[in-house]
Amino acid sequence: MPSDAPDNSGHRARLRQRLFEGGPDALMDHELIEYLLALAIPRRDTKPLAKALLAEFGGIAGVLTADAEALTRVGGMGETSVAALKAAHAAALRLLQARVKDQPVLANWQAVIDYLRADMGHLLVERVRVLHLNARNMLIRDETISEGSVDEAALYVREVIRRAIDLGSTAIILVHNHPSGDHSPSRADIEITRKVAEAGKRLGIALHDHIVIGSEGHASLRAMGVI
Repeated sequence: MPSDAPDNSGHRARLRQRLFEGGPDALMDHELIEYLLALAIPRRDTKPLAKALLAEFGGIAGVLTADAEALTRVGGMGETSVAALKAAHAAALRLLQARVKDQPVLANWQAVIDYLRADMGHLLVERVRVLHLNARNMLIRDETISEGSVDEAALYVREVIRRAIDLGSTAIILVHNHPSGDHSPSRADIEITRKVAEAGKRLGIALHDHIVIGSEGHASLRAMGVI
């Protein structure tokens, strides 16, 4: 039986060839999203949906980091197409995470920031995590310790230090995001940083930094002189 669905095979073949020949910069953002969606929805023109997603989430980073429920609310998105986008995001994070694990964290700082921004820069709720380091400043554990509302997540000094002792960490890095996009640390951020630094110092656990992540950048409280 003939199908009324458009034949997009030629267009997709051209996108594929450009990707093979030109590498990651060969396709525009909407073309990358379009091609990912085409793998999940092979008999549909996915360009309009790709452009709708980019408009809804403010760009390719917002699309890939959006949670599954938010993606599903966009008309035309189903479980399979959402899974295609989340798989691409997971693969990108694994690649960035591997760079962080390969070297001492303080000698590979830009890779750490790239990883954290890719994972947290566009979250719609606040998340707090702790990077635990050994005596060689190698990452031994990356843990999310709290996830809260659009403007608050809990961070308890005693729990942070106890967990560092349990893991044998000699140093830690605190990280949290601001869903507003503004990476400027708040007064509360500065206060909790000083409390964790002081508590850790008494037990031989160094607080290397507290990083605040926003959609447009990051702030280092050590660079600001807080620690």
